[in-house]
Amino acid sequence: MATYATTSPYRNTPVWGPFLDIWKGIVFPSDVSDALYQIDPPYNLRPDLLAYDMYQDSNLWWLFAVRNPNTLVDPLFDFVAPTIIYVPSMSVVKATLGL
Repeated sequence: MATYATTSPYRNTPVWGPFLDIWKGIVFPSDVSDALYQIDPPYNLRPDLLAYDMYQDSNLWWLFAVRNPNTLVDPLFDFVAPTIIYVPSMSVVKATLGL
């Protein structure tokens, strides 16, 4: 059985041969340490760049979509300035992902 990286949105989803089972998503609960962030123009359509600047890991780009499902319905094309999103703190990310 294949496994995914700790930072992958598929890490909790079982794999059966070449197929993924039903996706078991990761929930990022709201926390008092979450910051409101207005997406700046340099990050238009680039959640990976913001993830790298905030968490030093561009693979965590999907956190923004999971934490803001009503704002970022399409995680790439809705990621534009001046959209305001919640950004989980590094301590919440580490606790939730077990980093």
